[in-house]
Amino acid sequence: MEVNKKYIRFDWAVKRMLRDKANFAVLEGLITVLTGEVVKIEELLESEGNQENANDKFNRVDIKAKNSKGEIIIVEVQLTRQLYFLQRMLYGVSKAITEHIEIGNMYDKVKKVYSINILYFDLGKGSDYLYHGKTVFTGVHTNDLLEVNIKEAEELRMCVPQDIFPEYYIIRVNEFNSVATTPIEEWLDYLKNNRIKDDTSTPGLREARQKLLYMTMSDKERQAYDKHMDDIMVQNDVLDTAKMEGRAEGRAEGRAEGRAEGRAEGEQSKAIDIAKNLKSMGLSIADIKNATGLSEDDIMKI
Repeated sequence: MEVNKKYIRFDWAVKRMLRDKANFAVLEGLITVLTGEVVKIEELLESEGNQENANDKFNRVDIKAKNSKGEIIIVEVQLTRQLYFLQRMLYGVSKAITEHIEIGNMYDKVKKVYSINILYFDLGKGSDYLYHGKTVFTGVHTNDLLEVNIKEAEELRMCVPQDIFPEYYIIRVNEFNSVATTPIEEWLDYLKNNRIKDDTSTPGLREARQKLLYMTMSDKERQAYDKHMDDIMVQNDVLDTAKMEGRAEGRAEGRAEGRAEGRAEGEQSKAIDIAKNLKSMGLSIADIKNATGLSEDDIMKI
């Protein structure tokens, strides 16, 4: 890739640049590609749940936005492994719901939440790079999907739970190894490799080609960004080294355990042979037990 076509990593952009209203189109494009619906972000939400707070640190998200439908969109980029990340996702969505309904309001004020999680670590098993979860209620005996009546603007209509309950998207960046031919694959190629096609028509990436160019940054911004990239490389190196050391220690422990088990089995076999000889000589079980260290049950089985 030419120097003037070097693009800024998404994890940096989402914290420093995409919070600017002039750059909303990049994030709108990603959400549009994921959901299949054209999304318009109206504003970013800086509520209690998106503040730095030592007592509530697990609810810190990178972007919390409201779209033109009043729905809430949470975007989080996670570079390193977090053991309870699924719980963190649930907690973040729950807080977003409760923070944006005032005490005394009717439940019709509860807004749907979309949780988009871009992960640069392996989250459990699974071969896909994109997972989508939503809530449906299925009949235990009839296998049909539940629909409910809701009244809105004096109109009675049917609604399915997934129209109200949160939806979750998990993007496992490291699992993407394909040639980018579809819009979502083009997004994954950018998220993983910082590549954007010159002729892309994918929503969000068209704008990213102009707005997220490395050479358009100021000298101060480039220095901070370069340091960020160096930190990521160091962090990944430390994690890879820890994994290698862990595997090496595991192999060493396995070999040591194998040798110890072999010695124990050999000693046990030798003790049994001695016990057989002593038993044939007419010694009592108590004497054989004292001589070999075998249990009474083991001696009786010989």
